[in-house]
Amino acid sequence: MSAADRDVRMRGFRQRTEVGAVIELIRARVHRLGWEKVPVRQAAGRVLAEACVAPMPLPPFDRAAMDGFAVRGEETTGASPYQPLEFVIVGESRPGRSFAGHVGPGQAVRIMTGAPMPLGADTVVPAEYTEVAGPVVRVTEGFAPGRHVSCRGEDVAQGEVLLPSRRVLRPQDVAVLAAAGIAEVPVVVQPRVRILITGDELLPPGSVPHDAFIVDSNSVMLEALVRRDGGVPLTGAIVPDRPEAIRHALLEDNADMLLVSGGSSVGPEDHAPLVLAELGELVVHGVAMRPSSPAGLGWLGHKPVFLLPGNPVSCLAAYDFFAGLALRRMAGLQEHWPYPCRKRILAQKIVSAIGRVDYVRVQVRPEGVVPLAVSGASLLSTTTRADGFVVVPRDREGYAPGESVEVYHFDLFAVDSDQVSVYDKLTSAC
Repeated sequence: MSAADRDVRMRGFRQRTEVGAVIELIRARVHRLGWEKVPVRQAAGRVLAEACVAPMPLPPFDRAAMDGFAVRGEETTGASPYQPLEFVIVGESRPGRSFAGHVGPGQAVRIMTGAPMPLGADTVVPAEYTEVAGPVVRVTEGFAPGRHVSCRGEDVAQGEVLLPSRRVLRPQDVAVLAAAGIAEVPVVVQPRVRILITGDELLPPGSVPHDAFIVDSNSVMLEALVRRDGGVPLTGAIVPDRPEAIRHALLEDNADMLLVSGGSSVGPEDHAPLVLAELGELVVHGVAMRPSSPAGLGWLGHKPVFLLPGNPVSCLAAYDFFAGLALRRMAGLQEHWPYPCRKRILAQKIVSAIGRVDYVRVQVRPEGVVPLAVSGASLLSTTTRADGFVVVPRDREGYAPGESVEVYHFDLFAVDSDQVSVYDKLTSAC
């Protein structure tokens, strides 16, 4: 980008970069960060940096799968309620306290679920098929060798891959790692994302707007988005609309990525693009999409810097299309949007223009998908009233009523209004 093209203040953009070109640039230059080890208790939700291999078999010993008596299975053949077979009780095996002896012919060991199988025994007779009479237990049904025994390595064999790399660790995943004796887990380093909010008209979140001042909402939204996408948000004080203040904020070197909200458009106080070009690289400024056309992208060394418009809806769209993609790549996550996508029928037309990508907020109604009538980029409430959004590609003038469109849903848990809770299904069956 030439020096003349960089300064678009009060002149407008001469050209805008295609959305697809920005995405390919991010894919080419943004990669996963390194890895670190964290305690297994802190690993849930983190991204596994490398495959975890079982250092030992699970279970590590043969153990009882039922409460009852450990015996030699072949000796129970022919047992019945009318002709029970008797075994002498020679001891007990409990979880964490095994029987130290050996089970011989005609002998039994009282055993609890999860307790180690005693030497010489290969079967557990469940308690409901036994009758205890002093030092003797009567078995009322026969069981083949191996019944009700969980064998060593039955769950996981030693050397088996427990979990593959790039997996986002779930609660049950960290449980199996702990069961395998893994104390520390190799995970991708969480990217630190510094969020710079610029604007002389802004008050900190929690303030009451007054006179010509408005409350900063973008920092709150961006912090939540960064956490969603695997990053650690770092937010400081609001940066004044002055080049030296923006320059100082950009040079703070304690983050892996920078998000600059505001100061990226064509107004006289929009200094962020020129300051970024002075300190590093301004590769993109102006994108062929609506909203978010003033978005920009550059680098300070190896650190990506995203210029996000100050208007809240534009800020959200630019983050989701570009900054979120980069952050998920750095965090080792899948790069696709974390929004459920459903094909739905359009009830009203969506109007766009050839040559740009449109981010259209929509509602899902019984008659079909309806675009919101208000499309202002400063009206954040349009995203809360919307069920999701439709992306119109650059080669379309829009969609006609009756066409099938892909709706990306903001609500991650209630995509379909007619969805029945599993709790309701289970209780209705009772």
